[in-house]
Amino acid sequence: MGSNSRARSGLLSTVEGGQILFMAITYKPAGVDLEAGKKIVQLIARHADSTRRRECRSAIGGFAGLFNIDCSQYRKPVLVSSTDGVGTKLLVAQMAGQHDGVGIDLVAMGVNDIIVTGAEPIFFLDYISVGKINLQTIEKIVEGIAEGCRQAGCALLGGETAEMPGLYGPEEYDLAGFAVGIVEAEEIIDGPSGIEEGDSIIALASSGLHSNGYSLVRKIFFPERSREAERNKRDRNLLEILLKPTRIYVRAVSRLKKEVRIKGIAHITGGGIPDNLSRILPPDVDAEIYKGSWPAPDIFQWISQRGGVEEEEMFRVFNMGLGLVILLDSDDVDRSLEVLKEVGEKPFLVGRILSGQGRVRVVEG
Repeated sequence: MGSNSRARSGLLSTVEGGQILFMAITYKPAGVDLEAGKKIVQLIARHADSTRRRECRSAIGGFAGLFNIDCSQYRKPVLVSSTDGVGTKLLVAQMAGQHDGVGIDLVAMGVNDIIVTGAEPIFFLDYISVGKINLQTIEKIVEGIAEGCRQAGCALLGGETAEMPGLYGPEEYDLAGFAVGIVEAEEIIDGPSGIEEGDSIIALASSGLHSNGYSLVRKIFFPERSREAERNKRDRNLLEILLKPTRIYVRAVSRLKKEVRIKGIAHITGGGIPDNLSRILPPDVDAEIYKGSWPAPDIFQWISQRGGVEEEEMFRVFNMGLGLVILLDSDDVDRSLEVLKEVGEKPFLVGRILSGQGRVRVVEG
């Protein structure tokens, strides 16, 4: 008798001799390429080697990462952790086909949160989820993650790459990062306990938007099914500005804390200067920020003008050109500005601490 092949319930079946014989299929036709996954481990290991610290006890590819803590170097060590992502900036990167910068963004969002406590970042873990493995794209992402780790002085200790067809489109991916640091208990920077009336506020320049506000940015520059969106997708200058990586401030804070007493640090992310700075203020003071005391990159003016976004909303959504805000005694301002310039930062004296109720006021300078 002849045979007839047909598909049933996702399996290939063959009718032969009146019987239905089901033939096994592999994971790959279902959308998961195990061999490509093995290649990813190899390329990640190559980049991770460039970030390795002497405390690392394991190589990429194991079930977990091992890291020595030399307790003789600390009196009362405290571990500090942070987890974050890059947000919808990833959609701009995927649209532009530029993937290396978002790896730096991923590290920056984690380690910049850790350093506000005075901690030193020691290792980093990444999670990359994709619809379909593209080795070239993933290598670009991992190159950026490794570069971010080198800038921060932390080890890329491990991570996970998950191929999830059906949850993401073939060209789509998402990123999450996990940063761990360490600090002496006595050296923890605890803003509310030390900040007082008369303190000064200095800030470090951002590279641009960093990794926040991109849902609004995309609505303004890339509205769905519009000629403007198609035109902007081809504007390489605009895309380069939008995809400029987030600055990593680890070296600056590490150097500054050796020179002066830092009373508080705020990483300026979603919520802008008002929301993030208010998180470290005690309830009996206000922070006064002087507009015009620093040069904001042009992208913020473009967003405001092209989107009709009012100034108050701009300050609530974006960093407005300041990536890190530092509070210290007014007597330490000159030395702080000098030290920060020595490590390549662009610092500005942007405000002061007044008696108040834990609020942030942005006023004319």
